[in-house]
Parts: sequence; structure tokens; C-alpha cells
Amino acid sequence: QVQLVESGGGLVQAGDSLRLSCAASGRTLSSYIMGWFRQAPGKEREFVARISTSGGITSYADSVKGRFTISRDNAKSTVYLQMVSLKPEDTAVYSCAARLPMTSEYIYWGQGTQVTVSS
Repeated sequence: QVQLVESGGGLVQAGDSLRLSCAASGRTLSSYIMGWFRQAPGKEREFVARISTSGGITSYADSVKGRFTISRDNAKSTVYLQMVSLKPEDTAVYSCAARLPMTSEYIYWGQGTQVTVSS
């Protein structure tokens, strides 16, 4: 069992930066592909970014490409999402999730952290 806890959210202005963290406990994160997702009010949850177990391969939604960077520190069992040039449309609850390689379902989820970007 893996417990994921996000932190780092907050209220910022457009153009500002934030770094989200996702800390894992229970088991090491190194065996899991990690993803960040977000859900805005009234909208479905959407994929934001993904990182391979070693950190060598990353993938991003088109809407955040070039502005967000996902990274991980397996020694600290922590995954990060660095967000720059934030826009009001980035406002959402951001959640991290874990899945095993060669599977498609994220099986562990954090509770989420709110990011609000004012214009």
C-alpha cells in the first residue's frame, strides 16, 4: 500500500510559479510510474504529466507543455511538479497518482492540493 500526500498548492497571480510535491509513504515510489492530474470545478479530471520510474521519460498534456516540469527523487520518495507562467485556466485541484509499469490504471491517489491562479 502506498499513501500519497500532495503539498505546495496555493493562491497565486497569473505569471507566477509554484512547485507541488507528492510525498509517498508505505512503500518506495521507485517501482511506480507517477502522474499528476488536475480537476477544475465542473470539469472532468485531466492528465497533466507523467514520469517513468527512473525519471528518464516524461510526458505532458499539450496545455502545460513548456510551462510545467515533472521530476522525481526516488531516494526521498517524492515527485514534483514545477509550474511556471501560471494561467487562470490552470486553477484546479492537483492530484498525484501511481501506477505499475505495463499497466494503465493508476492505483494509488493522493487527496489533492488546490491551485488557484488569479488574473
